[in-house]
Amino acid sequence: MKPAEINAKWKVLQQKIAEEFDSDIPDLKVMLFLIGVQELGKGPGKYSKRQKEELMHIATCRLLSEMGFYELEGLDQDGWPHWKLVKQVPSFAMMEQELLLKSLAIHYFEDIYQ
Repeated sequence: MKPAEINAKWKVLQQKIAEEFDSDIPDLKVMLFLIGVQELGKGPGKYSKRQKEELMHIATCRLLSEMGFYELEGLDQDGWPHWKLVKQVPSFAMMEQELLLKSLAIHYFEDIYQ
């Protein structure tokens, strides 16, 4: 997808999530948190700041696994997924990284909403 297409689809996704959760328009961090919660599979709950960061990391790994950068290693004793890096993620400028994650998140949610 081209950047303009990614940004247009991103705005549609943000609106859909805001309506579904009856909340403000979510930014990328919120979207990553939602993906992390979904991947954890334990449903909504109270999470510490550290757990929220871990959930966003889980989401990032899950999204980048679509491009072959990460592979699910398994679950720990508490049921949290652990990912291993299988090939080095290229260095991206901040805007490129954000566009890539937005694009992958769009695809992730498309699978859920279809």
